[in-house]
Amino acid sequence: MRLHRLSLTAFGPFGGTQTIDFDRLTRDGLFLLHGPTGAGKTSVLDAVCFALYGSVPGARQSGQALRSDLADPLTLTEVVLELTVGERRLEITRLPEQPRPKKRGSGTTKEKAQSRLREFVPAGTGGLSGGPADGDGPEGGPDGRWKALSRSHQEIGEEIGQLLGMSKEQFCQVVLLPQGDFARFLRADAEARSRLLGRLFDTRRFAALEEQLTARRKAAADTVTAGDERLLALAHRMAQAAGESADLSDPSVPAPDRAGTTPQGAPARGRAAAAGGRGRATATATKRATVPGQAGSVEPGGPAASVRGGAAEDPAAPGPGEPGFADAVLVRAAVARVSARERLAVARSALHAAEAAEHTAAGRGEAARERARLQQRYADARRRATLLKTHAEERERTRDRLERARAAAEVAPALALRDAAWRELDAAQRAERQHRSPLPPDLADTESEQLASLERELREDLGSLGAARRAERRAADIGRERAVLDREARADEQTLLDAAEWLAEWDDAQRAHQQRIETAQEAATRAEQLGARIEPAAERWEAARRRDRLSGEVQSAETALLAAREQSAAAHEHWLDLKDRRLRGIAAELADGLRDGRACAVCGATEHPHPARAGAGHVDRATEEAALAAHRQAEEARGQAEAHCQSAKEALAAAAATAGDTPAGELAGQVEELRAEYARAHARGADLHAAREGLGRAEREYERRRAEQQQAERRVAARTSHREALDRERAALEEELTRARADCASVADRAARLERQVALLAAAAEASRTANSCAQRLKEADAGLSDAAYRAGFATPQAAAEALLRDDAWRALQRRLDEWQAESAAVEAELADPEIAAAAALPPADPAAAQSAHQAAAARLRTASATHAAARERCAELDRLSARAEADARALAPLRAAHDRIARLAALASGTSSENERRMRLESYVLAARLEQVAAAASARLHRMSAGRYTLVHSDQRAGGARRSGLGLHVIDAWTGHERDTSSLSGGETFFASLALALGLADVVTDEAGGTRLDTLFIDEGFGSLDEQTLDEVLDVLDSLRERDRSVGIVSHVADLKARIPAQLEVVKDRSGSTVRHRVRS
Repeated sequence: MRLHRLSLTAFGPFGGTQTIDFDRLTRDGLFLLHGPTGAGKTSVLDAVCFALYGSVPGARQSGQALRSDLADPLTLTEVVLELTVGERRLEITRLPEQPRPKKRGSGTTKEKAQSRLREFVPAGTGGLSGGPADGDGPEGGPDGRWKALSRSHQEIGEEIGQLLGMSKEQFCQVVLLPQGDFARFLRADAEARSRLLGRLFDTRRFAALEEQLTARRKAAADTVTAGDERLLALAHRMAQAAGESADLSDPSVPAPDRAGTTPQGAPARGRAAAAGGRGRATATATKRATVPGQAGSVEPGGPAASVRGGAAEDPAAPGPGEPGFADAVLVRAAVARVSARERLAVARSALHAAEAAEHTAAGRGEAARERARLQQRYADARRRATLLKTHAEERERTRDRLERARAAAEVAPALALRDAAWRELDAAQRAERQHRSPLPPDLADTESEQLASLERELREDLGSLGAARRAERRAADIGRERAVLDREARADEQTLLDAAEWLAEWDDAQRAHQQRIETAQEAATRAEQLGARIEPAAERWEAARRRDRLSGEVQSAETALLAAREQSAAAHEHWLDLKDRRLRGIAAELADGLRDGRACAVCGATEHPHPARAGAGHVDRATEEAALAAHRQAEEARGQAEAHCQSAKEALAAAAATAGDTPAGELAGQVEELRAEYARAHARGADLHAAREGLGRAEREYERRRAEQQQAERRVAARTSHREALDRERAALEEELTRARADCASVADRAARLERQVALLAAAAEASRTANSCAQRLKEADAGLSDAAYRAGFATPQAAAEALLRDDAWRALQRRLDEWQAESAAVEAELADPEIAAAAALPPADPAAAQSAHQAAAARLRTASATHAAARERCAELDRLSARAEADARALAPLRAAHDRIARLAALASGTSSENERRMRLESYVLAARLEQVAAAASARLHRMSAGRYTLVHSDQRAGGARRSGLGLHVIDAWTGHERDTSSLSGGETFFASLALALGLADVVTDEAGGTRLDTLFIDEGFGSLDEQTLDEVLDVLDSLRERDRSVGIVSHVADLKARIPAQLEVVKDRSGSTVRHRVRS
């Protein structure tokens, strides 16, 4: 980055416009910026920073502070900086928000902040046409032009930030080198250095990582506690599920002494078994309660021992979030499961006895029902046998009818064949009569062979007419060609006549078109001149209308703002009054929540003998919050009114700046006059394109007419010979056709008549042959039918036909016969069954009595089953809850391990861990690496400034007490060989050490920011503490920066520097405002 020119207007102590030519000052690489105190040396550096970033360092960045109090009220504060970044030459113009006098009336109004960014585009480059360019002279010339890039504060800030690659804070540290800051940096502690380096190198992500680790540690702790809370909830649920089967309670709090309790009335034997079961359960639980990854296992003196003995819990028992809590829950769950299983065994024995009794009763009832069923089957079989005897004669008749139908079925194919032959013959005879009817009477009885012979003769005559047909078609074609030639001849004659008339008028038409084009060109030029004047005039007229309208809106907005401010003040006063009244009665509000036996939130007492009472007009919390909400709503309305009023004022100022003081009516008249004159000129000029098009069409029409005239003349000559050849060919064809037509109108008519006669003869002959064939097949079918009926046992074919049955009638008779036979066989089998016969010989059965006995046994079984199911469900629920508790305990183990790991990392990153021996935070560790780079870069210059005596080194020695470590900075004295703290340097040594540190930091930050080349640096103060020899060495170091093509500006009061540095910028202080003077000695 290299600075070229800086222009300041009404900025800081500069009342007028001052221009600084950096190209002239930096020609030798080193220049001096000097002047008396308060003249404005720092303001020059502030102006550079303001032009680049839109703000200045420190607390001087408000618009009111930036504006010069010595400036004319009508002169706006403005800073213009021209610089080169990389290969791009840019110009940045910035105006801060500032007051200016109102254009109407007295007082001032706010002028919005403005920003402009332009880029210089050399002549001959592609970018010259890429956007609008401004002016000539200093703004543009034969070398190139300035192209506007943006007027947006945000876009300009992003563009400059991307080009420089550093923030404002970094720029102020590496370009505007503040020596006082770096002197303090040399003597600062680790925390102060961390803050400065953190701003320069943007290590916020490492600080954010420390915060994230702390948050994750807290979240992991909450997760582990939540997991233990879930285990506690499962313990309560297991206690509910166990009922009277176990003494399961909260393992994290003391439990009452319920040792040895068993249900009253239980036999002593059961109590002893229960005690023994609890002992075994404790041993089993002790084995199962150890979960992989859980901190610790169940010990004989732990929660299991308290459950086994039934005594109260140890007050030191682990609670949620503490190691061992899960083990205690699992031990108590094991005890409950063993007790529940003992009760399940008792219920299972009772269930087995009830099942045996129910099974016996069910067998007896089933036997009674089976005997009753067999006796009923015997009675039904006797009834069905009697019914079969009544239908014996009908069954014999049906069997005989089916036998005759089977014999007739053998004759059915012959009958079907005879019927088909008869139908074919009838159809053939009808077709023969139909095809013979169109024939002449002398051919009505002719045999089929004679009809076929006549057909062949006519086909031969039809074949001989092929050549005549082709001749007839050619004659028709010739007639059509002759007609076409006649039409073309008439068209060509008309074409020649039209072309001659049109070409005779061509010269006059061409002159008229030329005159029309010249008139339209003059009108279009006039319209373009008027069009350029309309838009500015219309903008001024519209601005004047906005100015007049916004004047009223501003007055209304000011009135509304005043009312909103009054309402906001009243609401605020009302809220404060209610808040004060509530605070005076807060004791009664706190007393309202007191309950006997519950601790007071203020003093902790559990007894409340004299609680305070609310007095008259007491304000509660809801009333105060409602007043606060009303106050906030009024304040929001006031803010909206202020924003609306300010917006209206700014819009009015912008409109007045554009329209001036000219009345809107006068501006409207000017716009209308310009538009009317423009419309007239535009209407005349709009005919230019049409006139040119008309001339072009006329010229194309001229060429077309000439071509048509020539083509028509050639066609007339060729058409005459073609017509004569066609006439000769048509005469020859007519003679041949007369012979072929005979007595018909045409050859086609004669051919059609022959084709119809051939078709009639062929159809009649074929129909006669088909009828004869069908008659022969009918005779053969009659003979076959008679033979088939005789072989089947029928006297005549008619008798066989009457014996036939349809398929559905046959199936119905066969189904009835099969049903009778199946029923007879079933009845015989039923009566022959030995079980049915034995049951029929016994007394009648009584299934109802057996059913009653079985129902009583089933009721007893249901009662026993319900008791067993409840016990089994209790065991299953305890098993399920225990499994969930074990699963939760296993899932919680890695979470606890993760919590320990994250807590260790968080303590290590924050520097509070014992493992972090140097007590360095993570951010400090990263900054230490950057400080080491800065020290190395600074040492190269410090070594030269101190004549090889001093070298800066980074120190990570642990600080004493609770202070952080890792950002120490020491100096090695080559004369003594010892390393000591930088605070031991003298004033002059501190200056050039801080100067070396600043230059080294500039190099490191530049590389960190992306390697943006910084060709202009400023060094502020500190040279007065150097002796003459050290000053020469420091100046030599600064002068060596020219080797890297850098320019350094020294800001100093030291008089000796004026003689040593030829290029100087002097800031002169005056009552009317400071000025600058360039002093460059050759």
